[in-house]
Amino acid sequence: MIKLNDNEFNDIVYYVKSNYGVNLSQKRMLIEGRMQSVLTGKNFNSFSQYYDFLIKDKTGQVVEQMINKLTTNYTFFMREADHFEFFKKEVLPYLEINKSSGKDFRIWSAGCSSGEEPYTLTMVIDDYFNGLKGNRDTKILATDISTNVLNKAKLGIYENEQLTGLNKLYITKYFKKIDDNKNEVVDKIKNEVIFRKFNLMQEAFPFKKKFHVIFCRNVMIYFDLETKKKLIDKFYDSLEYGGYLFIGHSESINYRDYNFKYVMPSVYRK
Repeated sequence: MIKLNDNEFNDIVYYVKSNYGVNLSQKRMLIEGRMQSVLTGKNFNSFSQYYDFLIKDKTGQVVEQMINKLTTNYTFFMREADHFEFFKKEVLPYLEINKSSGKDFRIWSAGCSSGEEPYTLTMVIDDYFNGLKGNRDTKILATDISTNVLNKAKLGIYENEQLTGLNKLYITKYFKKIDDNKNEVVDKIKNEVIFRKFNLMQEAFPFKKKFHVIFCRNVMIYFDLETKKKLIDKFYDSLEYGGYLFIGHSESINYRDYNFKYVMPSVYRK
């Protein structure tokens, strides 16, 4: 196995944190393990050779491959189910009568991984309106920095064990069987999610309109305090007044520092 020396490790940690916000300072073994196939495939003898290749590459393909290797994308349907219950019982009724939303529900799933979160939200919306949402635009923007997981998300194909968090009604209504073990999200749900590659660390978000709801769950656990604060500030600025921010149960923010109103554990409101 090709080992990382201290300088190589620090270079990679700094590069990933500076450009993507992800703190790998405690992930030396992870970097060594996941990058072995890349180094050997390029016939590199050291991480220094690889890092030099990385920073000289102008195509963006080398860093994209590295990010796909180093980011962890663990998720499942109905993860932290109380969020979806609150979304259905409190948020959707609010959006129905809120004048700022009109017929346009602007919802962003940031760090969407392989698609379970945005697809779950879309199923909850369809279930709430009983399939009769009229001309309301309820499409969800779903973003991630990893092209690997975005490609999986767009396919919308999941094995049986990946659906264990969903009730049988949702499975029957929103999936079609491919074979004994694989299920595909129905087109009605697929067409309601817009998947895009997006780096949360870019200086300013390019969105023309503010969101009513932002889900960014179990993403900021990889960020240090300064990075997290900058991101929360950008989320606050990207929300309509009265809009909701959902973060992971393992995460927390001092909402008083951001003018957010505390709603319930890991749910805040502008």
